[in-house]
Amino acid sequence: MKKLSLIPIAAFALILVAGGNTALADGGTYDTNAKIKFIPAEDGTDPVDPEEPETPVDPVDPTDPDGPGPGTPGPLSIDYASSFQFGEQEITSRDRTYTAAPQTYTDSTKVGPNYVQVTDNRGTETGWSLQVVQDDQFKTASEQELRGAEIRVKNAAVNSISQSAKPTTVKGSFELTPGSTNTVVSAHEGEGAGTYLYHFGTSETAAESVELFVPGSSTKYADSYSTTLTWTLSDIPGNTDNN
Repeated sequence: MKKLSLIPIAAFALILVAGGNTALADGGTYDTNAKIKFIPAEDGTDPVDPEEPETPVDPVDPTDPDGPGPGTPGPLSIDYASSFQFGEQEITSRDRTYTAAPQTYTDSTKVGPNYVQVTDNRGTETGWSLQVVQDDQFKTASEQELRGAEIRVKNAAVNSISQSAKPTTVKGSFELTPGSTNTVVSAHEGEGAGTYLYHFGTSETAAESVELFVPGSSTKYADSYSTTLTWTLSDIPGNTDNN
């Protein structure tokens, strides 16, 4: 009888040992960290498609076979701006409106809207402003002026894949008077971080969105006329329209 009574005692001891091992296997928890720090980007941003901002492109400058030039340096940059080509036109004494050729690309058969691309990689979301000025009236190399000529832009809008809020101020249309500055896009505080495409029309309307009006009364020599548009991107946030 005494010998039989030892069996349940031994089994009970094994159960206690097993239970003790189970408790010891629960060793608690331990936290570790994961960190990353961002700094303003100094490298330039390559041009992208104004209608598909996730797609890189290689734009053609229709006015310069060696262009376009590189974008501006630094974290707040103008990456690209289209030049306007109004083609060859017959001399006439009637008022005429000519349209600029759409934007083309060396690496694609796609034809799209002319545009300006800006990037804010400062990491501050403190806003910025984009301005444009036509430096002078259209002239020949001999300084003969195309009096009364006026560039008119319409169907303008902003596109981006950035999750930062789009700029509040976006001019849908504007006219250029030589020497007069236009503020065309302004991002306020809390807006405009990332890359933004200010495009003039779409693939469907590009061919009618940038115009050159020339009065019939202006003297026209059988020569090439040109002018320069200067685009300026500043770190001044919205509400800075000087027009």
